[in-house]
Amino acid sequence: MTDPSAAVFAAVFVALYVAHGVGDHWIQTHHQACVKGSAGWTGRLACASHVATLTLTKVLALATVSLVLDLRLAVPGLVVGLGLDAATHYWADRRSTLKAFAARIGKSGYYEVGTADHLSHPVTSDGSPALTLGTGAFHLDQSWHLLWLGVAALVIAA
Repeated sequence: MTDPSAAVFAAVFVALYVAHGVGDHWIQTHHQACVKGSAGWTGRLACASHVATLTLTKVLALATVSLVLDLRLAVPGLVVGLGLDAATHYWADRRSTLKAFAARIGKSGYYEVGTADHLSHPVTSDGSPALTLGTGAFHLDQSWHLLWLGVAALVIAA
């Protein structure tokens, strides 16, 4: 990778990273977030609509960065990179897939951190499970997405 390619990779990755944060947390609807992991077509459609709006957010971010920085991004790289990112995002956001993968590689305990399923889950003063925003499942989900954002940026920049 030449120095200009490395700069394109960095710019593309930052654009994807920012768009991921916005699309995954601000653009995603409450319905999508609650239902995307459900069994059947209701869950599949909620997840697909989330991934579609997330990908559109990334396209808009890449278009903006490309215009402002005068980047020359090839359409085949964009299609393959964003397609790979979308497919892997959908796979993880169906939830049962990521949970099964975590179990397969010995990460079930970490996946359950912050939930009532974890052996040392947080509790309230009366001993009932305490709600928490930080869960192992969330961290594994986001790190999975970051891995694929990096791969997508590499494909797009190359």
